[in-house]
Amino acid sequence: MELLAPAGTIENFHAAFEAGADAVYVGAPGFNARNLARDLRLEEIGAMIRFCHERGKKLYVAANSLILERELPLVAETLAQLEFLGPDALIVQDLGLIRLIRRYFPKLRLHASTLMTAHNSPAVSALAGLGCQRVVLARELTVREIAAIRARSEVELEVFIHGAMCFSYSGLCLFSSFLGGKSGLRGRCVQPCRRAYTVAGKGKGGTGGKGGSYLFSMNDLSGLEAVPALREMGVASLKIEGRLRSAHYVRTVVGAYRMVIDAAPHELETVMIEAGARVRQAMSRKVTPGYFFSPQPQDAVTPHHSGNIGLHLGRAEKFTATGEGRYCSVALKEDLAVGDRLRLHLEPSGERLAFTVKEMYLGRQAIEAAEAATLVRIALPPACPAQPGQNLDLYKVDTAGGGAAEMPKLAVAEVKTALAGYRSRLVRRLRGIAREVWEQDQSRTGDRHGRGDRRTPGAPVAARRNRGVAAGRTTLEWWLRTDSFKVLQTRLPFAPDRFLLSFDKGLVSQAGQIRRLLGNRARDVIWGLPPVIQEQDLTRTHKQIGNLLRSGYKSFQISHIGQLDFFAGERVHLHGDYTFNLLNSQAVAAVATAGLESVQLCIEADRQSLGELIQGCRMLSEGSGRGGERRSPRLGLTVYGSPPLFTARLAAPHFTYDRPLLSPKGEALVIRKKEGFTETHSTRPFSLLPYLAELKGLGLDHAVVDIRGGQVDNRLLKELQERLTGTGRHAKLPTFNYLGRLE
Repeated sequence: MELLAPAGTIENFHAAFEAGADAVYVGAPGFNARNLARDLRLEEIGAMIRFCHERGKKLYVAANSLILERELPLVAETLAQLEFLGPDALIVQDLGLIRLIRRYFPKLRLHASTLMTAHNSPAVSALAGLGCQRVVLARELTVREIAAIRARSEVELEVFIHGAMCFSYSGLCLFSSFLGGKSGLRGRCVQPCRRAYTVAGKGKGGTGGKGGSYLFSMNDLSGLEAVPALREMGVASLKIEGRLRSAHYVRTVVGAYRMVIDAAPHELETVMIEAGARVRQAMSRKVTPGYFFSPQPQDAVTPHHSGNIGLHLGRAEKFTATGEGRYCSVALKEDLAVGDRLRLHLEPSGERLAFTVKEMYLGRQAIEAAEAATLVRIALPPACPAQPGQNLDLYKVDTAGGGAAEMPKLAVAEVKTALAGYRSRLVRRLRGIAREVWEQDQSRTGDRHGRGDRRTPGAPVAARRNRGVAAGRTTLEWWLRTDSFKVLQTRLPFAPDRFLLSFDKGLVSQAGQIRRLLGNRARDVIWGLPPVIQEQDLTRTHKQIGNLLRSGYKSFQISHIGQLDFFAGERVHLHGDYTFNLLNSQAVAAVATAGLESVQLCIEADRQSLGELIQGCRMLSEGSGRGGERRSPRLGLTVYGSPPLFTARLAAPHFTYDRPLLSPKGEALVIRKKEGFTETHSTRPFSLLPYLAELKGLGLDHAVVDIRGGQVDNRLLKELQERLTGTGRHAKLPTFNYLGRLE
């Protein structure tokens, strides 16, 4: 079993192997899911690869960011150079990147990132079918669920064993993007899950609910006790998270897991105790076993604590200013030395500020080090915004002189020269790829923004009727997405082209009533599957889908590529949800090959990115037919609603459901319990309804209006009708990233 360690820097790279790692993973420059201060350069990665291969070790490159259409040429150039350098695999999440690599860079081995939300055996099989030789499983699985997936899968499985946990399923978090365009799926997450939240109406000093404010701030994962079971079931690799962590962290944690993996059965109990002690000195957050031993771990979140990285030194007190210097006193809970790296955590803003200890005093005497339980005074950085009386916690995140004494030399200059020579031969190859993929002859396209009729055979009858929605003297087919039987019973003030119904147990059980209620319009129903279906729920889901098929329903929307398995051999119309995260035409082409008639494009897209994406799909569609490829599916977009910002497995006892929460910045949210997971929504929907004509002009085929989750009454329906038609006067709603910029 492989022990895989993070290497965000060259220092961490050496620390990992010194401590016993079998392999490391680094980020691909410019398109990996960690926003580092400085990405490793290609020549540094190449030198690392040489170093590893000379010693029988492996190096994987995380190229796990979503790719915008305009980024495809640069990504292709980087992929070509990575293929030349020869890493042991690329870790990917973008379906378009998988398609590019398989078609043009087949020497590159593929691993499916945890951002692809592989949480059951059909998901793993589907990703293997796309060409992934290894799948990194979702972090929300129990040991028992991993064993069941392993028993039904031939492909290698990788499991996150230690490090930071996201509150949301990886690949399904929209929070950071929704609140400011910084997409976690593109490595720009600002970690809103680490903030403090208060229940609306409890006043300034209120808590987030039942016992704390840090509702979503997950403790770190430590899976030491799960290692023997994972090894026995045949998991290929254990992965340690932490490309942003220090060399001390990497060395300490890797060393602890090396001890456990190598321990003989009779030594395991003793070794586990020692390894656990080491992990506690790694300066991480509080550690727990995560989901390994329970689908609802009670200690996954400590809501009364911020969950900051590092050893908690204590709370700063007695702020003083002398000349230009600012100081605070703290009763140390851990040892501290000049040169140690600290992080300040300020409340209630949640701001964090990192700095190195340059001065420390015991009384009036300057000292170099102090032991725990000592009251010391330390110098704060000039940028510290703390004020007397404000809560200020201090954490130690790295030690002075924590790096390796002497790092082996890497052949960076040698690789740089080799890369330069390869680039001079690369131009012709890249031009050929560009002509075939994103620079096809545009003389055939006619109107630059219109794509003509690209309907696939058997397109829904509602699309041909095109009842549409008026928006600035144009019409656009639109779908109403709901999870409420009551909405279907209501005399609606509008006529959607399609009804997109949630695949909830309650609604599915009323499928016969819905069919009788809608009459001929039942043919316009699409059942939308949820993004997460646990392994133990597969049989039930198969049965429910079978019942719907026998009831005459033939249209379904899937939320994950693995859900194609439910419809194998069936004559159905399949559509794709926005959870496919399609941001480039190569990704759309990938799902077209899977047989989807329509897809929703990435809900995070801004106006420019969306226009470029649709244009790229149009060019691919008009150039299709060569090699038997499918034409591009019809393109849709969610244009109204409050999408789940977090989709999480955890239903913690400290959650307050269906009641507004406020962030430190005044953003209002609500937690709702669903079947098998929880969702966190903004209480205020976003709306692109004023831009329907523009979206139609860009080439969009249909729009989705999502009214799931909240209370739907006649007043809301009337307001929605007026927003759809551009009548009435209503307050402006946010536009997600459409008028902003997706980062």
